[in-house]
Amino acid sequence: MQKAILSRELSLLFLAPALVFIALFLLYPFFSIIQMSFTNQTLVGANAINPQNVGFQNYVELFNTKDWMRQGEMGHSLWLTVQFVIGSALIGQAMLGLGIATAFNNRKGLLREIVFTLAIAAWIIPDVVVAFAWFAYLDPEGTLNMMLQAIGIQPLDWLFDYPMFSIILFNTWRGTAFSMLLFSSALASIPPSYMETADVIGASPWQKFRDILLPLLRRYIATDLILITLWTFNTFTPFLLTGGGPINRTNVISIYTYSVGLRFFEFGKASAIAVVVMLINLVLASIYLFVSRNQQGKTA
Repeated sequence: MQKAILSRELSLLFLAPALVFIALFLLYPFFSIIQMSFTNQTLVGANAINPQNVGFQNYVELFNTKDWMRQGEMGHSLWLTVQFVIGSALIGQAMLGLGIATAFNNRKGLLREIVFTLAIAAWIIPDVVVAFAWFAYLDPEGTLNMMLQAIGIQPLDWLFDYPMFSIILFNTWRGTAFSMLLFSSALASIPPSYMETADVIGASPWQKFRDILLPLLRRYIATDLILITLWTFNTFTPFLLTGGGPINRTNVISIYTYSVGLRFFEFGKASAIAVVVMLINLVLASIYLFVSRNQQGKTA
């Protein structure tokens, strides 16, 4: 009995550094943000020294139906975020990653190594380096317009005329590697006899994908969609390309929170936005856990 008590105390001792880390860097900021969201805290001025408790005023301002969908307000920012997530995560990264993984399934060679290496490199290179490279690529006098001019197409100012498309394209290129690697691992676990049987009976590539691969990949697709949705919803990288502009046309929720808090110094209002974002993330994470447990229950 004494040995069991000692082992429990010893285990708590080993866990103590992790618990302190969680308390200092996760729990304390979490509750501090919630507390600050009910104040008019600012970085400068009288409210910086003596912030007042304003109750739910920050939340009322955020969800004011009169200005909800106006450019530069939270409703408009959330709508832009939905477009960004659907375009770059659900359609772009997931579909492109699945397509690459399927195309190179059970294949070896130089082309596969080049494609996988480039996709992984795009994923692991630091954000600032990648953003500057894409800024040069999409510049009116950049690489993309030079290639278009070579085939007789007039150059475009991509970041000004098509800012949302530009950041969707950028984020798709940036994050496809995760989906590609996940689906490649999933496809490698499928017995080759399934595809060989389909070849014998004369199934087309689309029939093999629809009737064999897609059902077997369903739980991996669900996991991939939820994870990349969370990551894309919270990413700040588009700021390096557009800064939320032009005219707030790429002002996704992460950039909107930054602008309110660190551009206009309204810490109380920015904290309220952060609380709303945390709640949205909590819902998405709960969906992920529910789907994961449901899939585990089915496989068990």
